[in-house]
Amino acid sequence: QVQLVESGGGLVQAGGSLRLSCAASGSIRSINTMGWYRQAPEKQRESVATITSGGRTNYADSVKGRFTISRDNAKNTVFLQMNSLKPEDTGVYYCNADIYGLGYRKQYWGQGTQVTVSS
Repeated sequence: QVQLVESGGGLVQAGGSLRLSCAASGSIRSINTMGWYRQAPEKQRESVATITSGGRTNYADSVKGRFTISRDNAKNTVFLQMNSLKPEDTGVYYCNADIYGLGYRKQYWGQGTQVTVSS
């Protein structure tokens, strides 16, 4: 009964910026790692950035120095600030969260939000 709702995707020119957000709601005890993944057309889904409950971050080499992941634990929300966007960043971005619910733990996925970067 947990839901992840994403927002912030859209169309932007190369060099521009977007800020994605993902809010978790429902029967939540706590959330461990949260992250962002993306899937380009005809490509496999890949990890973009992750952040633990303690704030430890990990980034794909392709986005280091351009993207920043952060979270607001009080609001069960994770963000992805994307700067200096490139056409190769185009894809569907999915939020992921490892959530402790009522007596169980599982990973949840957001619905996906489209990010399109034009050249």
